[in-house]
Amino acid sequence: MSEIDLETARRVVAAAEAKAKEIGQPMNIAVADAGGNLVTHIRMDGAWIGSIDISIKKAYTSRAFDIATKDLATHSQSGNQFFGIHASNDGRIMIFAGGIPLTSGGKVVGAIGVSGGSGEQDHAVAEAGAAVVT
Repeated sequence: MSEIDLETARRVVAAAEAKAKEIGQPMNIAVADAGGNLVTHIRMDGAWIGSIDISIKKAYTSRAFDIATKDLATHSQSGNQFFGIHASNDGRIMIFAGGIPLTSGGKVVGAIGVSGGSGEQDHAVAEAGAAVVT
């Protein structure tokens, strides 16, 4: 696969949504293409409206830097090499867990961003969605 199309993005969302239902946490789930552009987004019933923007930005961040946002969060703490990165890209950078690059054949083809629960929950739901592509 060379890119994330809408059909693939829908499969990623479906897998992530199934995981969110399994853990009982409504989520916002966004999928971006290789350019970091939004392909699709869902807000599960009961998911926070404030997490819509966060999920989209997590997907963008993960693709922009080809890194899981939970790992970027570690590197962006005070005294670390990427401290202050969250202020770049006109505020589009999210350094909370829940964003994961989508890879195929060793190449990043997009990203998923999830928001609405704890960082651990967001990351677990994103992993479930990412497993569709990798």
